[in-house]
Amino acid sequence: MKATLLIVEDERDFLELLEHRLQREGYETIGFLNTRHVRQALREEPVDLILMDRNLPDIEGSEFVALLREEGVELPVIYVTAKDSTFQRLEGFRRGADDYICKPFEMQELLARVEAVLRRTRTLHGEKRVLFRDIELDLRARTVRIAGEQTELTKLEFDLLHTLIAHRQTVLGRNFLLKNVWGKSESCQGRTVNVAINRLKEKIDPDKSKEYIKAVRGVGYSIQ
Repeated sequence: MKATLLIVEDERDFLELLEHRLQREGYETIGFLNTRHVRQALREEPVDLILMDRNLPDIEGSEFVALLREEGVELPVIYVTAKDSTFQRLEGFRRGADDYICKPFEMQELLARVEAVLRRTRTLHGEKRVLFRDIELDLRARTVRIAGEQTELTKLEFDLLHTLIAHRQTVLGRNFLLKNVWGKSESCQGRTVNVAINRLKEKIDPDKSKEYIKAVRGVGYSIQ
């Protein structure tokens, strides 16, 4: 099964060339000229790999990837960039690269690197599961089992539960959750988080016997 690749490249013609060539190979592609809507796409689309330029108009590409890594995004990243010095390559790997290819390059080399990274990361993460108490999240299938029984969650509820578990034993403020689960949406407010948390608690702990999620007045929520 071919993968979905998210491409960030600020030169429109080159972006279109990359998308055309990768689609010919059977890949699905999502292309952006800057990073503005990347987080939203990562929340909404089943992305398998990111191809990231470093010379971007809004933020340097490797700095953006470093921020994604801090936020818990573990998707593989290949930098596709003109920054080709040894220092810049090492900097790229320190900031979350799985591979690094310098412009100009042969398209066959890029295709080979994409295949290699996908093969390696799918082997490592293809069946990745997150366990917490009697909760099991399958991050690929996006399914949830509690005490062995499957529980149906919406995409938002799944992402909210995953974020809480990824930061277990830490109290997460509403602003943090708004940014990392909903994105920077001006229409979202603290009450939006409260409502979603209550719905999630009803689904994963309907009889209120397990008390997974704790509210800390004036601060936010944690899972314990």
